[in-house]
Amino acid sequence: MLLPKGNPVSLTLLSPTRKKVLQRRIRLIVAITITWNVIEAVIALIAGGIASSAALVGFGLDSIVEVLSAAAVAWQFAAPDPVRREKTALRVIAISFFALAAYVSVDAVFSLTGVREPEHSTVGIVLAALSLAVMPFLSLFERRTGRELGSASAIADSKQTLICSYLSAALLVGLLLNSLLGWAWADSVAALIIAVVAVREGVEAWRGDACCAMPVSALTGERADTSCKDGCCSS
Repeated sequence: MLLPKGNPVSLTLLSPTRKKVLQRRIRLIVAITITWNVIEAVIALIAGGIASSAALVGFGLDSIVEVLSAAAVAWQFAAPDPVRREKTALRVIAISFFALAAYVSVDAVFSLTGVREPEHSTVGIVLAALSLAVMPFLSLFERRTGRELGSASAIADSKQTLICSYLSAALLVGLLLNSLLGWAWADSVAALIIAVVAVREGVEAWRGDACCAMPVSALTGERADTSCKDGCCSS
């Protein structure tokens, strides 16, 4: 695996004490992520319903998807041997990416065709701004911890959190442009771009457990030894 600075190191060099520290850190991060997203989902869904805003409702549903992803990692690291649960956790995270992309795409198409239009919502603007300020830091912290620990699922979940940050930015820009300039299509275009990114990340997460050498290198985009001893990588 590769540490954040790019120095190659074997996972076996991590002492049992260090592993436990990193695993506790992962559990703390996902606990904060789950708590934040549950609150975020409730506020967004209520505010979206009041304002008849499909964008806000979609944002609330995205928060639920993020909870699912974080819960998968929490479940994995609650086990004595988290590695045994990594395959299932990666699959859950991948499916959550695909579900997010599907909903965002459908919602964006409805908005672009005039079936739905984003409505002004002060609560939505404040919520999106707060999420944009918080989520990137959670994503970075979990990504660095996951890379040091060698956990593909933690890295995948950090990318899910980063996608949530992009959606926060898209929601914020879309609500502001719609409120100030009447550009109802702006958030739909941004949402479609995010959907493409979500599909790509979902595919990488799904492939992360499919080959013995893929998880960390595939999800971090770093160069690593991709030799395979059991032939699972050959195609």
